Amino acid sequence: MRVAILTMFNGLSATYSLVNVVAEHLKMLLDAGISTKLLVSEDCPDKERQGIFADKRIEWVKITNRLNGKRIEWHDYSLPDGELHDTFFAEAEVIAEGFKAALADVDVCIMHDIHYQGWHLVHNAAIRKAQETLPHVRFIAFTHSAPVNHPPASTAPFSYRYTPMPNTVYAYPTQSGIPALAKQYGVPEGKCRVVSNSLDLLSAMSADTMAIQKTVDLLTPDILIVYPGRFTTAKKFEKVAALAGAIQKTTEQTVTVIFCDFPCMDTNAENYKRVIRATGQVCGLEDEDMVFTSDLGYENGYPRSGVLELFTLSNLFICPSYSESFGLTVLEAASRGNFLVVNEAVPALEELGKKLGAYFMRWDARNFGFDTKENYQPSELGYLQNHAEKIVDRMREDSVLRAKTLTRKMFGPKWIWYNQLQPLLED
Repeated sequence: MRVAILTMFNGLSATYSLVNVVAEHLKMLLDAGISTKLLVSEDCPDKERQGIFADKRIEWVKITNRLNGKRIEWHDYSLPDGELHDTFFAEAEVIAEGFKAALADVDVCIMHDIHYQGWHLVHNAAIRKAQETLPHVRFIAFTHSAPVNHPPASTAPFSYRYTPMPNTVYAYPTQSGIPALAKQYGVPEGKCRVVSNSLDLLSAMSADTMAIQKTVDLLTPDILIVYPGRFTTAKKFEKVAALAGAIQKTTEQTVTVIFCDFPCMDTNAENYKRVIRATGQVCGLEDEDMVFTSDLGYENGYPRSGVLELFTLSNLFICPSYSESFGLTVLEAASRGNFLVVNEAVPALEELGKKLGAYFMRWDARNFGFDTKENYQPSELGYLQNHAEKIVDRMREDSVLRAKTLTRKMFGPKWIWYNQLQPLLED
């Protein structure tokens, strides 16, 4: 498949929201290995190509913006009728020739606001003219603003803003706008599709976080748990794995655990990792659901700034630690909007947990002058499964946490690509 994106951009400033939308679509297409060309105005400066626009896999095509050597002035034809400037049709003809040449070897052309915006009426007319010689090309016409009312009467070319083009599907970022979109272009709602704008949370994060993403899917798990700590048995890493497994098995939520471990002289790391993995598997996790950053090239510990970034993506923090003087990682997780589960038997965690509204569970702990040991009835696994259901229920009831999780899962580029844009290209 070969895809063209038609934008007619005069510039690539990220302050123009449509530039960001096109950037996301470009990244999705290139990540999928799809040959992609980008059609822009010949006045779009090369020096503004930054970020994904600097990717050498993009084939740039500059569409003429000159007629008889003079720069074409774009007029805003936002009304359903009016007077055309004298050179409108001549401009449309020369632009159409550029479109024909640029689209001759593509299968799909994605247009952004070409049919909607009044100042793109000349390009609207030109692409319709070009389409007459491009019967093999399927078109997807995106509208990024609230659809306008279909006028009772309008003549060409003004009517092009309200008239469907053959072999074209119309796209809008929300389902609520589909009825109005269908009315604007006079097409059945079945000829319209939703392709939401995406938010690439990872794009503003560090190289360390991006390195983790190459190995671990950080975006799609229902529950993402990050547990940083010195790799000692006192931090009870295996208890995190156990509760995570109970959540996955009991609630059928997909769970991924990232252990940001750093060395401890009194612990045999490989032996302890085997214990943690075995515990997680017994309780309901798969081996691939558990990741140690020390296995990903961070043998001496994952950077603290990276941990905070991972907490931005995660939604559940479990701290079953045997002993804490304060619990700074609890604050770090709380500051990034995670649901907190802490060991009530540790005085410092109980104190901090009460202030932060944490969910309490009990594991073995060291207190002031004595230690505690928990006895679970009928079993520890039963105890974990009982709390697993309660934790997930509490997380679902928290509207802010639910919004954070859905934003990560359903509005990231990967989800939008697989569920909305890719099916539209293959339809």
